[in-house]
Amino acid sequence: MRHRVSVQDSALRNGNFSLRIDPVRSDDAGLYEAQVAYNTEVQSCQVKLGVITVTLSPPSPVVENEPLLLNCNSSHQASLVETCWFHNRPLVPTSRTFCSLHGALSIFRPAMSDAGFWRCQLRYSDNEIISATYNLQILGFDGPSKPVVYVAAGSAAD
Repeated sequence: MRHRVSVQDSALRNGNFSLRIDPVRSDDAGLYEAQVAYNTEVQSCQVKLGVITVTLSPPSPVVENEPLLLNCNSSHQASLVETCWFHNRPLVPTSRTFCSLHGALSIFRPAMSDAGFWRCQLRYSDNEIISATYNLQILGFDGPSKPVVYVAAGSAAD
């Protein structure tokens, strides 16, 4: 972790002993302990770091109309009770197009309208709610709905 962690030396004088991890990886989850010795006094604290990941299969880039799977996993130890998926804010219903099962979301025929931010929300048996966001990008044609476009002579056409 040597190249991914830092402590702000300037903050130490103010009593801030924060550890920064960037980027966080799945295997960084676990218990962290800090010990600070000042004169004869030693103080310590423990922090448990939980990690949530959203993965895409197949990996990017996603091509329009080719099936994809978004998977949401967390290091939380309790039993998973419910998974909800949100696309650009609203709740995504389970339907023929979108299926959610144990943290996964399948989109069988992704369209350009499926691009954007997807948020998975995991609720566990201990009532812990954890969420993460994934920015889905889709390669495809986002043109006019009709194949004929009329343009005035002398104008530009896109």
